[in-house]
Amino acid sequence: MIVMKFGGTSVEDSDSIRRVIEIVKSETPRQPIVFVSACAGVTNQLLGIATLSADGKKDEANDLITAIRTRHEKLVDDLIRSDLPKNYLKGKISVYAHELKNLSQAISVLGELTHRSVDTIASYGERLSSMIIAQAMEEMSMRSMLVDAREFMITDDNFTKAAPILPVVEEMSKKLLVPLVLNGYVVVTQGFVGSNGKGIATTIGRGGSDYSASIVGSLLDAAEIQIWTDVDGVLTADPSIIPAARRIKRMTFNEASELAYFGARVLHPKSILPAIDKSIPVYVRNSRNPSYRGTLITKGDGNDESVAKSIAYKEHLTLLKLESSRMFLAPDFLEAVFAVFNKYHVIAHAVATSDVSVTVATEHISDLDGLKGEISEFAEISSSGGKAIVCVVGENIRHSPGIVGRIFSALKDIRINMISQGASEINIGFVVDENDIEQAVRQLHTELFANPSSPGLSGDIFD
Repeated sequence: MIVMKFGGTSVEDSDSIRRVIEIVKSETPRQPIVFVSACAGVTNQLLGIATLSADGKKDEANDLITAIRTRHEKLVDDLIRSDLPKNYLKGKISVYAHELKNLSQAISVLGELTHRSVDTIASYGERLSSMIIAQAMEEMSMRSMLVDAREFMITDDNFTKAAPILPVVEEMSKKLLVPLVLNGYVVVTQGFVGSNGKGIATTIGRGGSDYSASIVGSLLDAAEIQIWTDVDGVLTADPSIIPAARRIKRMTFNEASELAYFGARVLHPKSILPAIDKSIPVYVRNSRNPSYRGTLITKGDGNDESVAKSIAYKEHLTLLKLESSRMFLAPDFLEAVFAVFNKYHVIAHAVATSDVSVTVATEHISDLDGLKGEISEFAEISSSGGKAIVCVVGENIRHSPGIVGRIFSALKDIRINMISQGASEINIGFVVDENDIEQAVRQLHTELFANPSSPGLSGDIFD
């Protein structure tokens, strides 16, 4: 049994869906379970409907509902030949559009948008795409069965960022999915969507489709998890900055986790954690170039000689600097700082300390003034926005003393606000101004990856 997940760009139109079905058909002997995202852009439209409705802009919300309906009706016309399933699907699309209009009207009347309402509206994207794809598989002579993820992906009540309740997910997955697979069906279901114990729709957060697929793959002891996207695998840098970024043939779970956390666009930050627990290999592949093997993510065999694997960045950060003479030799100072951080839900992506100061890189803080007010009771605090963390990731960084010199030589003309090394042995990170991201990534890539004969750049790892 394998698990295959296809992202929004992989199912964005009828041609893309046909490619996906051919890919799945080639894997039918391996008993695939298929997770699909909403068609590219649809989730953003659905969230737009929610926001416009809360703002009382009913006509604009209805226009988006009509656009979604029209787009999916066209998919049905393009993919489904038989009248009976075609009429059924168009009827379901009409019902969903009517439900969305009712939800929009209710939100507009209340003038309030709750996380629960957001999840309900957002769930329609995957529900629409999955039912069309499952029927299109039947049209292409495949035995498929659509299973609503809300029946097995049971979560807590933390709407928009729900956490799956793994023992229940395991029980329901074995009950609902395994018998179908064993009876020769290709199971099609939704990523990103689940439900709480009361059957109310939840979502696992943006990018959560990878995580859903990885969870089920882990719980069912899949032989392999495939993440299908629109790039040839994990690359040495963001291709929008480095068009000539190189494909990484294989990497370790630790490297992939670090890259995902620090903004690598091809992986969701939590996507491979369940796979790590079971050492299930994960492939990242391109649905537009299925003959290409992509990137294999495994536990690693210790034979990799490359120093660095990739460059990632996380933008839209704020740098907080705390200074206090009280900090000198005071063991409870950091405890007080992080108690306030915890209260204001501050996630510290990087921390640097000295005898009298602490510098922290964090994401947007909803109540920055409140946090500053509490910190100012025992330390001076200042903040500066528009920052980003750029990091170089690779298992062998820890064994390569010269790598630090090469990195900072490449960045000699860029202002570095903060350096982070040591918290993770496989990454070197530094905070720069957001407007320096592209220059930093380009210069690092030239130093580390552009020359195939660069020290520590193994040709067996990169294309």
